[in-house]
Amino acid sequence: MIFRQLFEPVSSTYTYLLGCEDTGQALLIDAVLPTWQRDLEELNKLGLKLAYTLDTHIHADHITAARKLKMETASRIAHPAADNLACVDMSLQENKPFELGSIRIDPLFTPGHTDGHHAYCVNGRVFTGDALLIDGCGRTDFQNGDAPTLYRSVREKLFALPEDTLVYPAHDYKGRRVSSIGQEKARNPRLGGDKPLAEFVKIMQELKLAYPKFIDYAVPGNLKCGVCPTGVPEDLQQYCEQIGDSLQG
Repeated sequence: MIFRQLFEPVSSTYTYLLGCEDTGQALLIDAVLPTWQRDLEELNKLGLKLAYTLDTHIHADHITAARKLKMETASRIAHPAADNLACVDMSLQENKPFELGSIRIDPLFTPGHTDGHHAYCVNGRVFTGDALLIDGCGRTDFQNGDAPTLYRSVREKLFALPEDTLVYPAHDYKGRRVSSIGQEKARNPRLGGDKPLAEFVKIMQELKLAYPKFIDYAVPGNLKCGVCPTGVPEDLQQYCEQIGDSLQG
């Protein structure tokens, strides 16, 4: 399998490129609208054709590039069935593997950050979206988030994976790229060790995080698989416009 980890600096989002060496087909996990052109350039360099985009959930901090990439390449949009989006070409569900050539993806229903969140297990890797971050986790105070639900998703599903499974999150704000299930089980300050549910809920309640600055545009845009709404303020236009100098992780 061909694998690349790509970074979008405005929302600190990781996009993951997975390519099948046998068929030349590829998919992108959590592609971001401002960097769609960079992603296509990377695919072209590798001699791959984009077949699918997959999102882990309805994002609140950026707009997915799924729709734009479909327009440009005729790729198909795959998304968790739990979100019931009308714009989706293929619905993904736990216990229903998705295959693209030699690549097998096992969706894992991991709600709590959002109620439709899924992680994707692929060949010793797990793409955890916002459910499990490196030394952290996604917030649970919007989009039907729920701290006890996230606790169970991580502890009962993600932490049940083999400890050498590599953890690739949707975001990191400190330049870290990869962790492992064993590492997160041992030292994640919110969810690791023998952290009880009540303590985790208290941690999440006391975060007092600011209201997400792009959520009012990102969520409606992502409900349509990646439409940047009208009326985006000038200081937030970078979330919609092509980024000319986007660093690659």
